[in-house]
Amino acid sequence: MTIPEKLKAIDMVETAGVPKRLVLGSIGIAGSTYYGWRRRLQDNGTLEKGTGAPEYCKLVERAEVREQVFKVLHTPPSDFGFNRTTWRLVDLQVAIEKSGLRIGRHAIRGIIKGAGYRWMKAKQVLTSNDPDYRAKLTRIQDILGELGEREGFFSIDEYGPFAVKQRAGRKLIAPGQTNTVPQFQKSKGALIMTAALELSANQVTHFYSKKKNTDEMIKLLDVLLSEYQHLERFYMSWDAASWHVSKRLREKIQDENLKHAQVGGPIVELAPLPAGAQFLNVIESIFSGMSRAVIHNSNYATKEQAISAIDRYFEERNEFFRINPRRAGKKIWGQERSPSKFSESNNCKDSRYR
Repeated sequence: MTIPEKLKAIDMVETAGVPKRLVLGSIGIAGSTYYGWRRRLQDNGTLEKGTGAPEYCKLVERAEVREQVFKVLHTPPSDFGFNRTTWRLVDLQVAIEKSGLRIGRHAIRGIIKGAGYRWMKAKQVLTSNDPDYRAKLTRIQDILGELGEREGFFSIDEYGPFAVKQRAGRKLIAPGQTNTVPQFQKSKGALIMTAALELSANQVTHFYSKKKNTDEMIKLLDVLLSEYQHLERFYMSWDAASWHVSKRLREKIQDENLKHAQVGGPIVELAPLPAGAQFLNVIESIFSGMSRAVIHNSNYATKEQAISAIDRYFEERNEFFRINPRRAGKKIWGQERSPSKFSESNNCKDSRYR
């Protein structure tokens, strides 16, 4: 059958007012043959085999076709009468055909995919609403960039409270076994740990508290002043929790600075994080490593056993960096989930490890 005859047959079948299979049966053309002609005509614009004319190109490569597809894609579905907020492929095909272009879903998918588009679910991101976010972050980065040999910088936070009980976590399981944790358990005690990471020497100072309040921050200040008498100055950096910015704590720091100006000792300065920016707090990554190492998959019999495991973790970690001195800036101890450094791209705090 010649090409003109094929075109005439296609036109006859498409314009007939009866089912296509009846028309095809009456003219003796197989359905597979007919739909092959129509698909070639739709995709190539011709029934000729091969590329034909020099200007020939596939349907998905035609500029006017691509332009029409994206013109519709960039229009809200509601403009075409669809009660949806995002496009479906089937709806997109109908909308494109309403604009005067007949095209298959496979071709639409190829055009969209070829342009680099892909379906993606929106993720919630950690953000800070502090109006002084940029200024506070810049100050911290400037301090770290110019930190002297006799200066220190402490990243401070609390871990907990958390209950001592059987904990879930990832671990190797033998074939035929399962890893389960009872939903309801009796707590063997609760712990709150107050800790400070000195970024120059990668040393963690920690103790256990009954509450999170100003008294515990004053206690931490006294501990740091005692342990780091050899420094001329150190900075304390923490989030915007109320007990971190209390008037009584600031007065305590001022009194200590006046005393040390006369008798010697480190001067204390504050370098607070932006409000709502716990994800910048370097010590959060240390807590993550500790949690994965000795909290996840644990089942300590007593609170004292949990304390012993945590203490040993930090003793070994501190000893490692005394032998291998290195400033915080790479993955500490090989167990933290993100580099322990101040960076806007960091997400030091992760609920999976808390």
